[in-house]
Amino acid sequence: MTLRAILCLLFLACPCSVLLAEGDRGDWSIPATDDGLPGGGPLRRADWFRELWQQKRRGWAERVEADQGAVVFLGDSITQGWGDDMGGVFGGLKVANRGISGDTTRGLLVRLPEDVLALKPAAVVILAGTNDLEERAEPSVIAENVRLILDALREARADLPVVLCKVFPSSASKSRSADQIQAVNALYAGLVKDRPHVTLVETWKPFADAAGDALPAEFPDLLHPNAAGYAKWGQALRPILATLGLVETEPDGWQPDPGFTSLFNGKDLTGWTFKQGPAFDGQTRSSDQRYLAQNGRLVVTTPSSGSALAQLWTVREFPRDFTLRLQFRATPDADSGVFLRGPQLQCRDYLLAGPFKDLKNYRPQEWNTLEVVVTGDRAHCTCNGEVLDADFQVPATGPIGLEGDRGQMEYRHLQIKEQ
Repeated sequence: MTLRAILCLLFLACPCSVLLAEGDRGDWSIPATDDGLPGGGPLRRADWFRELWQQKRRGWAERVEADQGAVVFLGDSITQGWGDDMGGVFGGLKVANRGISGDTTRGLLVRLPEDVLALKPAAVVILAGTNDLEERAEPSVIAENVRLILDALREARADLPVVLCKVFPSSASKSRSADQIQAVNALYAGLVKDRPHVTLVETWKPFADAAGDALPAEFPDLLHPNAAGYAKWGQALRPILATLGLVETEPDGWQPDPGFTSLFNGKDLTGWTFKQGPAFDGQTRSSDQRYLAQNGRLVVTTPSSGSALAQLWTVREFPRDFTLRLQFRATPDADSGVFLRGPQLQCRDYLLAGPFKDLKNYRPQEWNTLEVVVTGDRAHCTCNGEVLDADFQVPATGPIGLEGDRGQMEYRHLQIKEQ
């Protein structure tokens, strides 16, 4: 058994009182050498970092019992700077901030048993790697450390939900060039394949300018987010946490507008099907596990492969003129679509994924209203009142469909009024 596995099992078995006893002895210093430590690459040992590492970890040791079952945010100064309650952006969600300014992926790996696994977390959110680049670590070394972290989390609990954030953009002036960061992020995308309990979130594109560097309006020092940057990060994470059942845990009590009938009952996939196969009546998930009915939302989950086409259709067809209304929410750069009797109207995180990048009313990572008015063989399509396509051609009849491709898409309040 590897040292990593032994440490994971040891700390999972240890009661909180044992961990507190370790903290009481002040045994939270950085190991003096790299001998026998898991992972590779830099582990910082500057005096200021030693003091911060010990201070933070000693304090957390006293909170192990209180923080049981929290959603743990693991990272460096970017995570630390979000505050103990992550700015309150997730409401009453129980969280534990385990960010240490200056930490590297190897540092996270070394402290994983005590700072994360000991809490028996409900989920883990990871943002890490930027400090490794400043220390001139190769992207492959950084990704290998993250792989070891993901492996350790899986060994601790096979179905533990993990959210892996892409490294934020920064600047070559900060020893973190766009090319280096994108290389790391590409390797991260490879890590999540065949890991169904790990969700990769696109947290590079929303913050990057045309050159791939951080936006000064959200990263004034080109490294750390300000309040606006943290708010955008929170918006990127919220849909994923909702799908994990950690936030937005109750239906919103919506009812169809006058004259409209609902296409989705909010509880299961009754009335929906794949083109080949039986209807999913009474089932909360599709047979491929991609589509999920949850608390009033019809979720198209993020594929671990990064991109994977799927199509869910209504059992019914709609030969008469109709008005279709729905709301959708997309994770950053998500790609989906709504099929109108067959042809697809692109429904995406428009400002990043296109094709409608100039919309003024679109709200990234929030709920947006799509309305389609079909008259004869033409459809007039709008998003939040702005025209997407005023002359979209449709066949004489056919079902309504929802595509899944890249990222996570959510739909709710699906309703139709037939003429």
